[in-house]
Amino acid sequence: MESKDRGITVLMLPWLGHGHITPFLELGKRLARKGLSIYLCSTPANFTSVKQTLTNNPSIKTIEIHLPNLPELPPQHHTTNGLPPNLLPLLKRAFDMAEPNFSNILQSLKPDLLIYDFIQFWAPRVALSQNVPSVFFITAGAATSCFVFHKHINSNSPFPFPNIYVTDYEKAKSEHSAKVNAHGMKLAERILSCARQSHEVVLVKSCNEIEGKYIKYLSALCEKTILPVGSLVTETVDCEKDDHAKIFEWLDKKNKASTVFVSFGSECFLPKEEMVEVASGLELSCVNFIWVVRFPIGDKFTGGFLKELRERVGEKGLILETWAPQLKILSHSSIGGFVSHCGWGSVMEAVTLGIPIIAIPIQYDQPLNARVVQEAGVGEEVKRGKNGKLEIGEIAKVIRKIVLNNDGDVVRRRTKYFSECVRERGDRDLDIVARELKKLCII
Repeated sequence: MESKDRGITVLMLPWLGHGHITPFLELGKRLARKGLSIYLCSTPANFTSVKQTLTNNPSIKTIEIHLPNLPELPPQHHTTNGLPPNLLPLLKRAFDMAEPNFSNILQSLKPDLLIYDFIQFWAPRVALSQNVPSVFFITAGAATSCFVFHKHINSNSPFPFPNIYVTDYEKAKSEHSAKVNAHGMKLAERILSCARQSHEVVLVKSCNEIEGKYIKYLSALCEKTILPVGSLVTETVDCEKDDHAKIFEWLDKKNKASTVFVSFGSECFLPKEEMVEVASGLELSCVNFIWVVRFPIGDKFTGGFLKELRERVGEKGLILETWAPQLKILSHSSIGGFVSHCGWGSVMEAVTLGIPIIAIPIQYDQPLNARVVQEAGVGEEVKRGKNGKLEIGEIAKVIRKIVLNNDGDVVRRRTKYFSECVRERGDRDLDIVARELKKLCII
């Protein structure tokens, strides 16, 4: 049959969070270069978080999906970005209720392939009813996915990789994820359903250099071929230097690899007591730091805390309360470490750029990601006490080890090594992915 690669249309449906739409968009950009026509489907509110990226990438076409109008969930909350935590279950329910709207989109576009995310187990079912093959894209790491799948498939046997675990404190904190949703399914059941409905292959945002054994085990659990798509770190500069001149003027005055960048993601907030402990740990470490501080909207703790911190640290610390260009900052020569919550996107950015991680996970998959970082030797986790309490001395100790001390040399060298491996692989993984996806398409 004559090849029709240029005529292959792919519809991508991520979950409604910035940490999900971003990797879908990055994957879409790369697949577009491989000759596929990409349509990205999301809510208007969720598109807002990647507006500039979309403007710079006209090859990615967008399709809006509209959720039902619920009084408690106005359209500006049809995204996890800035969503009050108590509304998250309602957002999931509203997304489920948009299934008929999605069916209409499929009927209108008639794509050759659907790529979908971990919440919407109903999407591949709708696609199948219209003879459209579909593929599950896991935006989390392979180790985390293995851990979740193993727990529900082989619940009576221990996880075969003991370096990946959750503490009693973390288990108690994550109990909310076991709640049953409107479809009568737990979150893990949704994810398993997504994996089992995927046609022949499952995509994962990872690379064999970091998670090879977990990718292999994930394949056995899913009974699918697992295709790593790489780190998907954006190839475009996320801001012009002049747009954040203060940041880079400050960084330019610091010695090479002498400074840590501190950020806990766009949708995670440290409890106030932990915010104080992190601040004290940074001060005690005597290391330069640039900290993007985020508080829930309307929090009255912010003003006094930050004013006092700025007065104490002076030029040793730069404290920001607005969005900051994370990738650009991590790329600066003065950055020698990344104090991170270990969201998987942040882990992949640090590994790709060769920046060691000081891991302080908060919730969700972050503790498991922190253990992957520790095991791979590309960073070190700040250990909490038995009750989950952060300790100021432990924070300072790990920061100093990673950035200043000789005993951090191994971590620094290993991080640079993995960075070279990930960069060297380049487009090879994506060539394989594009080839396999084309095979699935109805032409």
